[in-house]
Amino acid sequence: MSFTVFLGNLPVWVTADDIKSWLSSENLVADAVKVIRNPETQESKGFAFIESPNQEEMNSIIRRFDRAPLEDRLLRANPAQPPKAGGKVPVKSAPPSDRPKRSAPAVATAGQTGTAAASGTAVAANPTVRKSANPRRTNHSPARQSAFAEELAKAL
Repeated sequence: MSFTVFLGNLPVWVTADDIKSWLSSENLVADAVKVIRNPETQESKGFAFIESPNQEEMNSIIRRFDRAPLEDRLLRANPAQPPKAGGKVPVKSAPPSDRPKRSAPAVATAGQTGTAAASGTAVAANPTVRKSANPRRTNHSPARQSAFAEELAKAL
């Protein structure tokens, strides 16, 4: 069983050696310390993982470093969560929009008469038209113009 501590809100200058020296000055034991870095810039991402030999040592590290002040920030220390399956964090979906959904106006095509056109029910002129891959994107028919385009057409 692994006893790993997540140590967060670290300044970018903190190295694994710094953390090891802090632990030794407090008489705390760690099997390994890994500061997580940006692979492109090698700058610290502001957090590290400390592997402790047992549960008691892990709890001691957490008690000592959680909410400890360092420069103008408070450190965070908690038991590390196991990595997600696949090693990637799931992307959160965007919150639903509060705007009401727009629907295209009903359009009757040539040759359509009767209840469908009169009632305002939209009838597809071409049943093979595909929906957009992006569900937020609305399909506007080419015949529909913006108010600006209609005013421009009147002026010309």
